Amino acid sequence: MFSEIFYWVFNMSLIGSLMGLIVLAIRSIRPIPRRIAAVLWVAPFLRFAVPVWINSKYSLMTLISRFTTRTVVVYQPAADVEFSFTNAAMAANRYFPIAYRVNLLETVFRVGAVVWSVGAAALLLAWGMIYVTTLRELRSAAHLYGNVHCSEKVSSPAVYGVLRPRIVVPENWRDRDLTWVLAHENAHIRRLDNLWRLLVFAVTAVHWFNPLAWLYLKLFLGDLELACDETALARRSDDDRRAYARALLDCTSGKSLFASAFGGAKVQTRIENVLSFRRMTVLSLIGFGVLAAAILITLLTNAA
Repeated sequence: MFSEIFYWVFNMSLIGSLMGLIVLAIRSIRPIPRRIAAVLWVAPFLRFAVPVWINSKYSLMTLISRFTTRTVVVYQPAADVEFSFTNAAMAANRYFPIAYRVNLLETVFRVGAVVWSVGAAALLLAWGMIYVTTLRELRSAAHLYGNVHCSEKVSSPAVYGVLRPRIVVPENWRDRDLTWVLAHENAHIRRLDNLWRLLVFAVTAVHWFNPLAWLYLKLFLGDLELACDETALARRSDDDRRAYARALLDCTSGKSLFASAFGGAKVQTRIENVLSFRRMTVLSLIGFGVLAAAILITLLTNAA
């Protein structure tokens, strides 16, 4: 049973890796805003997480299937509608149950399933304990106003929690101007970024054996911060952008695993993005939205 699950997880990992490389190439195009780039990461992580997708002639997999991979139909509610797995590993002749091409492959996937399940369970347990412990430690954070709290246990402002997110700032920030901190953190709250963080961490734990999954996690978290910077500055002036960049410099030491922090790594990149940020017109916003939707449809469907 575990070996069959691992076989499909391995297939999902191959397809997710491919979709991530495509997103990686697209996000490197400079005019594309980070808000759009952050949305595009939905494709590889959904491919990592969901095994069955609808078939479409517009799918990228239609092109790839001419050379490799095999589409395995699992449900056909109508003559022109099919849902399928994509078999990228091409290591089986039959799928329900799986019959491997050679006995050696069956042994490899049986052993791999044990190693995979132990690693995934260990990561999920460790991260779950870190998350719960962090929230418990911050229960004692002193209330300042609204949903803003302060605590000596944090080194940089961040949003903690998913169902009842709270902005927690360091104890010595009580008297600071929090205008830009709140603009950034409230953008995280509106975008439900802490929820996406938890989901993406869970998906990465399942695919812990895939180094590209870890790379995509790192890039996705970075794009979340850049996207929130852009969201916070969407209706701000040039002077506001410079003030926002100065505020980022005060938070260079901040870093939190499951929280959306104002400061942190890659601050120089964020400052450069802030200073070069240009507001999108309604027309350009619609154009980028249509582009993102087309890319997601292409990447999230299987070969027809």
